[in-house]
Amino acid sequence: MPLLATTPVDKMTGPYARRWWALLVLCLSLLIVVMANTSLIVAAPDMTTDLGLSSSDLQWVIDGYTVPYAALMLVLGSIGDKYSRRGALITGLVIFAGGSVMGSLVDETGLVIAARAIMGVGAAVVMPATLSLLVAVFPKGERARAITAWTATSGLAIAVGPLVAGWLLEDHAWGSTFLVNVPIAVAAVVGALILVPPSKAAGMGRIDYVGGLLSIVSVGSLVYASIEGPHFGWGAGPVAAAVAAGLGLVAFVWWELRHPHPMLDVRRFLLRPFSGSMLAVLFFFFGTYGAIYYATQFLQFVLGYGALETGVRLLPLAGAVFVGAAATGKLTPKLGVKAMVGSGMVIGTVGVLLLVLIEKDSTYADFLAPMLLLGLAIGLSVSPATDTIMGSFPESELGVGGGANDTALELGGSLGIAVLGSLLGTAYRDELADLVGDRLPSAALDTAQDSVGGGLAVAERLATDPAAGPQQAQALADAVNQSFAHGVATTSLVGGIIMAAGTLIVLAVLPGRRGTRQRPEEKTAEAARDAEYSDSAH
Repeated sequence: MPLLATTPVDKMTGPYARRWWALLVLCLSLLIVVMANTSLIVAAPDMTTDLGLSSSDLQWVIDGYTVPYAALMLVLGSIGDKYSRRGALITGLVIFAGGSVMGSLVDETGLVIAARAIMGVGAAVVMPATLSLLVAVFPKGERARAITAWTATSGLAIAVGPLVAGWLLEDHAWGSTFLVNVPIAVAAVVGALILVPPSKAAGMGRIDYVGGLLSIVSVGSLVYASIEGPHFGWGAGPVAAAVAAGLGLVAFVWWELRHPHPMLDVRRFLLRPFSGSMLAVLFFFFGTYGAIYYATQFLQFVLGYGALETGVRLLPLAGAVFVGAAATGKLTPKLGVKAMVGSGMVIGTVGVLLLVLIEKDSTYADFLAPMLLLGLAIGLSVSPATDTIMGSFPESELGVGGGANDTALELGGSLGIAVLGSLLGTAYRDELADLVGDRLPSAALDTAQDSVGGGLAVAERLATDPAAGPQQAQALADAVNQSFAHGVATTSLVGGIIMAAGTLIVLAVLPGRRGTRQRPEEKTAEAARDAEYSDSAH
């Protein structure tokens, strides 16, 4: 067997012999892309102090990655289909590593945001490539298990990102959390050349670049408006972005319906398994990403855990993802996609609603059950939903399928963090004003209301102020903690209600097992393909 994987997938007479090793490379690539978001959660306090970040600056350090990541996946997935899926994976990893090196070296806010944006472009190439290669390499009988491993890796990264970042921050500056991506990306590039076979769509035709541009405008504008508007007010910029998103979406649908080879055939949304699964991914990550985002802040700021301690306490979530993934692999063939996706969304909704019980004196134990439920829900529902989405696309559009799935995931997560984060901030500010608004100078109150970190920083300054003293400082710290706990509880109620409504919508859209049965001729053709794979493998 040659050292490098050189035989294209479409030239193979049977399943690729090293496909499970190839899956390891794909999962490794996915790991650093997701870790880039979750590791920043625990690095944010150090970055804020070192760079003097405002609330707006910090938001864009986080979302400078998110906007290009969400906006470009559909187009870059299609380009990977056309020219080379493995080439796209390697190119994306190189871009991602380059952005990581830049992020580790710069010390100005604008340059950090630029580095994060470069990483976001790389991630937008990597993510759809991992899914399209997975589906191209694995025969249908093994595909669900492979996608389950892919999903479990995504859940693992949610916990591993803060853990690795926390470990690095014990002895190193925040730039190390960028640099850790580089050796992993290099290993993934080498692994891709050795273990991942070349793959591209056969007879794909010309790429619909107009549809691609319209998708970038609509998704990018929607993500921008959802971040900027709720957090910083609906001024001219966010309103213009929201209008652009609406007009871009209408234009995209109009163009795609008339194009002979559309970037994304929007008629596919008339297929209930596809549209229901897309909605499930969107609603699910709206609730879970938002909840994990503010639960992590509570652990750090209110409970006082360091970066490493916070990462360790997120590990049960990763363990629950693996339990859910193992269960869904066994239960989905018996119960069907609707039962598993619906069950996962119900469990996730309960996990978010349990955070309504959070109070100022809550401990880590109060977060353990919600974290376990959210992890279990990810494991149960995301894999069958992703498998259904990818199964809705022909071989020539696997990159577009991966881009569609990942866009729903990233769009849901972005909206969750932006909308629920905005609700959290509003509830926190209003409660803090009610508790201490008449006892603080206006400048100090403005700083304290900006964020929980700002409030605790004001309390620390009061402790060293002879005119105030430790008692007033402690009173403010208690008020900040109580206000943030109130914000978490209020936001979780809204998030839980939205997730519950989303669950009902998804259950109404997804067909039952009878509705997803194949026509006899489809089943016969699929059986013949699987038999051919099996014969050639032996």
